[in-house]
Amino acid sequence: MTKEAALVVDSVDVFHGYAQAIHSLSLTVEKGVFATLLGPNGAGKSTLLRSIMGILPAKSGHISFEGKEITKRSPNQIAAGGIALVPEGRKIFQDQTVQENLLLGGYLIRRDATLLAETLDLVYTLFPILADRRQQNGGTLSGGEAQMLAVARALMVRPRMLLLDEPSLGLAPQIVMEIMEHLKRLNETQGLSILLVEQTAQLALQYSSHAFLVSNGRMIVDGKSDEMKTHPEVTRVYFGG
Repeated sequence: MTKEAALVVDSVDVFHGYAQAIHSLSLTVEKGVFATLLGPNGAGKSTLLRSIMGILPAKSGHISFEGKEITKRSPNQIAAGGIALVPEGRKIFQDQTVQENLLLGGYLIRRDATLLAETLDLVYTLFPILADRRQQNGGTLSGGEAQMLAVARALMVRPRMLLLDEPSLGLAPQIVMEIMEHLKRLNETQGLSILLVEQTAQLALQYSSHAFLVSNGRMIVDGKSDEMKTHPEVTRVYFGG
């Protein structure tokens, strides 16, 4: 039985100025699936996430979420509709405390004090280390703690889908594994749909259930993560085989 689609990207073209970065790219992420987007540097992975989020609108094609067209919506409208982005480089507020960062992340639900408090409690339950650090400034956190805060802040808008851009960047391998375990737990216990951009292909394939391979802004192949580990196109495009 086919699962219901969460995200559908249909024949999307995206430009940086006059340069085309995404070429008629299509993909579907089913509800509740942990998917990863693979490809070499410059393949268009981050551009695609920004386009889904409305930051860099598609010039043509269609993007829908849970059956509703979002191609022309603003980032705020898309966030309010259930998608959150954890950008590359984390981009937390260095001079704000952990709790202040989280409350700023909950801007869409700030008028509902009960829901805001419940969401804050949920996030602290998911990330106990952040509860311990709630009064520390973001700039004093370790790299791994800052990445957890970036994920937790995105969860404050109560998303049904999470987009993550290179969450392992600059982190020690053990911390990366911890971050990935958190993401897997969110997917399994919260039913959160995830689309992850990750350079460490084997690690991403270990935790995800489905994978897409892009190169030069084009979709090359997609399939189950276990099968993609040994797919010749992954070896050819991603590893230069």
